[in-house]
Amino acid sequence: MMKKRRFPAKIGLLVASAALSLAVLASPSEPEAKEKKAALPATVAGISASDKQQGAKAHPELLAEFGGAVSGPQAAYVEQVGKAIAVHSGLSNAKDDFTVTLLNSPVNNAFAIPGGYIYVTRQLTALMNNEAELAAVLGHEVGHVAARHSNKRQKAATRNSVIGVLGAVLSGVLLGDSSLGRLGQQVFSQGSQMLTLQYSRGQEIESDNLGISYLAKAKYDPRAMASVLESLARQNALEAQLRGTANQVPEWASTHPDPASRVRDARARAGSYATGTINRETFLSRIGGMTYGDDPKQGIIDGRNFVHPDLRLAFQAPDGFYMVNGTRAVSINGQSGKAQFSGGSYSGDLDAYVRSVFTAVGGQQQQIAPQSISRLTINGLPAAYGLGRVNSSNQQVDILVFAYEFANDRAYHFVTLAPAGQSSMFSPMLNSMRRVSSTEAAQVKPRKLAVVTVAKGDTVQSLASRMAYSDAPVERFLVLNGLSSNAVLRAGDKVKIVTY
Repeated sequence: MMKKRRFPAKIGLLVASAALSLAVLASPSEPEAKEKKAALPATVAGISASDKQQGAKAHPELLAEFGGAVSGPQAAYVEQVGKAIAVHSGLSNAKDDFTVTLLNSPVNNAFAIPGGYIYVTRQLTALMNNEAELAAVLGHEVGHVAARHSNKRQKAATRNSVIGVLGAVLSGVLLGDSSLGRLGQQVFSQGSQMLTLQYSRGQEIESDNLGISYLAKAKYDPRAMASVLESLARQNALEAQLRGTANQVPEWASTHPDPASRVRDARARAGSYATGTINRETFLSRIGGMTYGDDPKQGIIDGRNFVHPDLRLAFQAPDGFYMVNGTRAVSINGQSGKAQFSGGSYSGDLDAYVRSVFTAVGGQQQQIAPQSISRLTINGLPAAYGLGRVNSSNQQVDILVFAYEFANDRAYHFVTLAPAGQSSMFSPMLNSMRRVSSTEAAQVKPRKLAVVTVAKGDTVQSLASRMAYSDAPVERFLVLNGLSSNAVLRAGDKVKIVTY
């Protein structure tokens, strides 16, 4: 069983492990106009001893980065489906050569690495509506490995850390792109962004096509690839709407381009195959009860509020910003600035702690130090902060490190990025940090995915009212179940809702 307590391991681990300057090294993607429709590879190299060694080394790093592995019957079911689809890839005919993991992550993501390791998060699994869609996503990921896309993209990646090396071999299904003027994109990437490369449109289509061919071989309905891509596109659009990000995809979802247009391509490709099974009833019966959204052991985001019942702390993001919870950090994103909340080893010296965070942000390529360090008290917590200024992409950027002492051996901090002179936009958040009482901590409950049977008289609106959300419950219900806005429910149907 993996330890799930967050943040205390290394100072700004995602920042430190990047070992990069503030300059963005975005993976280049080929212009769509120059790309031809991807053809399926004629031959597939099997899993080599080198692949197995590389995958075995990366596997524990990935588990740590994505909240650990979910255990129990739900994980066993995902493993069963994943192995059944993977053997059609040509990588291996033996199911035992594949390791399929259901990750305890609230981020919609899936990926695979050489060596037969395949991953999908519980959040993305909850978005699916049948077993064929689960097989489609896992097949897509295996397709990236079978086509050796990571090897081709690795030449464009310039990352120096262990996490960076992993990034060169991972793939995911998330789609779109957004950034703050490309400012600090690497520094504040969440795990799914740090651990995946952006693939070209041609490579995405090739993996879609490979996944569709695997579905057909496994007697699943090949149209499931299009339907799950459509659900992802709708989920991305809904989250953009809820966050007011002008239809920009959240930053952690920027590893794969253009979900909406791929739906059309996948649907056309599936038309050349015979239809198959989707196993909806089986799928729904096996995934009910999963944690949905944040795990309290990793902290809970509720609107602009973040509370961690185990670490006994809470803060509020500034108005107009949204948060994404990761296993080792929380990112706070807005149109004009961004921040990351994390923690690290603490010796009792706040000044030294702040300086060490600056060193971690700069990494090996750029030395960054605060102009000075100031001390103060925030809601009874000893605190210290320092401000540094650097040039990035022909503009001046302020880096603020703000740290809090919670015990003699425990501290946490924010790192913020903002245009020069504008760090004050984060002042309400920095001043909101507080301790959480045992009573408040005990009241924090996880959301759960429930599968319910539609009763006579039930409507979209009545079932949506049972969702554990005060904002956009109808829209959330429709996207979660892959339903259109004019959907009519029939008594006896099974649908998903999110409850406490």
